[in-house]
Formats: sequence, C-alpha cells, structure tokens
Amino acid sequence: MQIRSVLSGTSRSIITIGRDATVSEAVGVLVRENIGSLPVVDDTGAMVGIFTERDVLRGLHDQGKEFCHAPIQSVMTPQVVSCSVSESVHDAMGRMSEHRIGQLPVLEDDGSLIGLVSVGDLIRFLHESAEEERKNLLNYVYGSA
Repeated sequence: MQIRSVLSGTSRSIITIGRDATVSEAVGVLVRENIGSLPVVDDTGAMVGIFTERDVLRGLHDQGKEFCHAPIQSVMTPQVVSCSVSESVHDAMGRMSEHRIGQLPVLEDDGSLIGLVSVGDLIRFLHESAEEERKNLLNYVYGSA
C-alpha cells in the first residue's frame, strides 16, 4: 500500500504560506484552517521549510510575545521530513514515529509538494483496509449472504 492510495481519499488542497509571512499571520492560518502545520514555500512554490504547532510553542517559550512579529523563514523548520507518493504506508508511519511528527509532506517524484498526510489519515486508511479485508475473508469463507 502506497501513500498515493492514502492521498486519493483525502482533500487535495494544500495550504501553504510564503516565507516572508510573519508568525502571527501563520498562526492565524493554522487556527482558521484547523491544521497543525504549514509548508513554507518560496516565490516559485517550492517548499523551503515547514512551520508547525511545535515551532509556535518553542518560539513563545524562547522569545515571548516578540516571537509573533518574526518572519516565518527565521523560525520554521528548514529540514523537512517528507515522503514520496510512491513510498509505502508502513515506511511513512515508521518515519513519523522515528521523528515524532504528526504530519508528512508528500512529494511527487520530481520533488514537488502534492499533499500532506497525518497520523490520523494513515490510521484511517489502515483501518478501512483491514475492514475491507475482513469482509472479503468472511465472504470467501461463508459465501455471499
């Protein structure tokens, strides 16, 4: 099972923010869209980092209210942990667990950002797959009802 399959069942709209936005603007987007992370993109749309709830907490702790005026590019996480659209769900879950992150940007083979998957997306996908397999096995063993 590939990440491609998970993305087919989720919304394809990707909410991003420019690297010149302020922390205050980014937090507004996180709250308004009810999301936990924002890919940060440059003028060409290429991902240059990610801004997460964890970045907000760390920044407020370290810098106080002045943090809200900082540009995203100075506080984002520049080394983005991501996955390929052709990667297995199992490998993606392992990467999320290893890095203790809740969302993974998904990249096309050419490196372009095509979506994000969350832990919840992966759990839902695996649960639905297991349920479908259970139904198929029951149908095989007991026949059609």
